[in-house]
Amino acid sequence: MKRLSLLAGLMLTATPLLAQDKVTIEFVYPYSAIFDVTYEAILPRFQEAHPEIEVKFRASYEEYEDASNTVLREAVSGNLPDVTMQGLNRQQILVEKGIAQPLDPFIAEEADFEVEGYHPAMLQLSTFDDKVYGLPFSVSLPVGFYNTDRMEKAGIDGFPATWDEVIADCGTLREAGFENPIFWDWQITGNWLFQALMWSQDKPLVEGQDMTLDSPEALVTLQTIQKIVTECNMTNLSVEEAITSFTAGEIPMLFSSTSYVGRISRGNAELPFTTASFPGIGGEPLGLPAGGNAAMMTSTSDDPAVRAAAWEWIKFLTSGEGAADVARTTGYMPPNRAANELILADFYSRYPEKAAAVVQLPLMREWQAYPGANGLAITQVIYDGLERLVTGEQTDMEELQQELVDEVADLLPR
Repeated sequence: MKRLSLLAGLMLTATPLLAQDKVTIEFVYPYSAIFDVTYEAILPRFQEAHPEIEVKFRASYEEYEDASNTVLREAVSGNLPDVTMQGLNRQQILVEKGIAQPLDPFIAEEADFEVEGYHPAMLQLSTFDDKVYGLPFSVSLPVGFYNTDRMEKAGIDGFPATWDEVIADCGTLREAGFENPIFWDWQITGNWLFQALMWSQDKPLVEGQDMTLDSPEALVTLQTIQKIVTECNMTNLSVEEAITSFTAGEIPMLFSSTSYVGRISRGNAELPFTTASFPGIGGEPLGLPAGGNAAMMTSTSDDPAVRAAAWEWIKFLTSGEGAADVARTTGYMPPNRAANELILADFYSRYPEKAAAVVQLPLMREWQAYPGANGLAITQVIYDGLERLVTGEQTDMEELQQELVDEVADLLPR
């Protein structure tokens, strides 16, 4: 169920003076628990810089699947926002359906666009058919979260580099009294950690219009998840429960998105934790999927002033200062070069718990969208299969692999 964040509520109920002189745009973003604090930091500066523009915040999306589904429904009902934040792996469907609008005409009018930090490598995350449809706002990579106090007291020196080492550390932690030493975030949006284990083996889950669920790497991925769950005696918590337990010092190891760093820090400022590189299968990962979201224009307004205002909001959000607020308030990396190289020059030395993902940047690969119109349904099939694995309903990984192959085959383009 969507909730109206405090920020959205304030913006929707406020009636600014001279509102008739303002251009109003509507905006939606996902994950209010992570990003409310970010937009609360950005909005006042935008209002100061652009008093002629009012940004109305709609109720936030729960996650990226909800963001995609909501926009697809709104396109049918004629109720699209002017700007939407979409998962990097969910942009393509909005482009293919003609909902997202190319930003190239606006970019062409910006004299110093690349100088402002929008370098080509980051724009490629939102480029389709040689047109830019979004500006990346936040980028994450999977990392390990470790309670350093709990690890040290258990006699563990350093952090695991492979999943076999993780499993060995689980044994040590259980001997030290931690019945549930780990949470591996199998539920995360877009089958992200499943793709992470595939990319760790340098194997994409999608090749052209086909998927590689029948590959040896996919079987190794399933077997690795099963070993983590069973040999670490992992309790099947919800993500909210897991973050709460880690923040309370009850779970010593958590594997998920670096985006949770800010939330964990705010939840317990005294928690002795850090992050480290995501473990690999038999060695360091060969690749990892880039998570995060991008600002896309979906306005249906015929008023050039509304579209220009939407562009100013997108540009401000992803600018050096706007993108820097992402790093300051979350654990995401800003995809803006000016933010990383100038504004945040000494940031990661002061906040090392946010640096692990930056170290892994050379491993960054595509967070892949699934082929055809049934991409969201394929996501659900893989999620359901992982749920059967984690709950112990399915214990034969070769059988589970074949089940996934068969179910997904019916959903792929013919």
